[in-house]
Amino acid sequence: MNRNGARYNLYSDYLKHRYGAKVYKLPVNLPVTCPNRDGTCGTGGCDFCGEEGAGHESLPADMPVRDQVAINKSYIGPRYKAEKFIVYFQNYTNTYLPPGLLRSYIEEACLDDVVAVHVATRPDCISDAHVMAMEEARLAKGVDITVELGLQTVNYRTLAAIHRGHTLAEFIDAVVRIRRLSRLSVCVHLIPNLPGDDILDTVETAKVLSAFPVEQVKLHALFIVKGTRLAEEYASGQLKLGTLDDYVERVIAFLEHLHPETVVQRLVGRAPASATVFANWGVAWWRIRDLIEAGLAERDTWQGKRCDYLNGRAVKKFGTL
Repeated sequence: MNRNGARYNLYSDYLKHRYGAKVYKLPVNLPVTCPNRDGTCGTGGCDFCGEEGAGHESLPADMPVRDQVAINKSYIGPRYKAEKFIVYFQNYTNTYLPPGLLRSYIEEACLDDVVAVHVATRPDCISDAHVMAMEEARLAKGVDITVELGLQTVNYRTLAAIHRGHTLAEFIDAVVRIRRLSRLSVCVHLIPNLPGDDILDTVETAKVLSAFPVEQVKLHALFIVKGTRLAEEYASGQLKLGTLDDYVERVIAFLEHLHPETVVQRLVGRAPASATVFANWGVAWWRIRDLIEAGLAERDTWQGKRCDYLNGRAVKKFGTL
């Protein structure tokens, strides 16, 4: 358990410790698309991704970055009593553009009280040039930069089945390049209950992330978004979803095997009812979070309890120098 008695490494605690103030994310849409939509590596996007991508709550992408940040800051700051802000380039693939333009967008976002920029993207859209552009922006503006990589699962067969357009290898390559060339942080997006995955895949995902290790993770249950391939399979009865209890079990197993220092941004996500045909079993996101936390307490378990597989597990009996 962490120093505050929580059974996993809460993002809110990390933010308070890192920045010493109430911090809130400001969503920003860049005028980008995705290589899995425009034909570069696929068309139609991933099976779970809708036409709007992930930017349901954002302002129009054709609005200048500086204006989006200023408008969201003026609204979110007073409403949530936030003192500092993280700009989140959220929608589609935000490194799918020239490296110099990416750097200019990041620097444009750095208004007063912006302490970090998070860039959501795909593992196959991280080149040396893109890493260096983000690192140069970090140094120029003195802010933290986190690359949020959509992995979803380490099961490459599942990635192929959902038409993800990349495999585990591209993810490994992206993290290695970021580590070698910069001081950027990495956050990994995961969907623990994808069709085709079981709890062993969930555990292996935690182990792979811990072996790097990555700094942050972000989980959400599978949403069925209107107009997607999954929505068609769901309507026809081809897609069978697991239960809420199964999701809770998978998240608990994931946390047990996750490195104890990895920050958990979230355990479950939110999606607007207007955009989905299925989301979170019709249960409020905070209720699912509470079920996971109650499960951890009932079993007297915590993040990292089973993270005992690194540093030569099979030779630990011989001791260390």
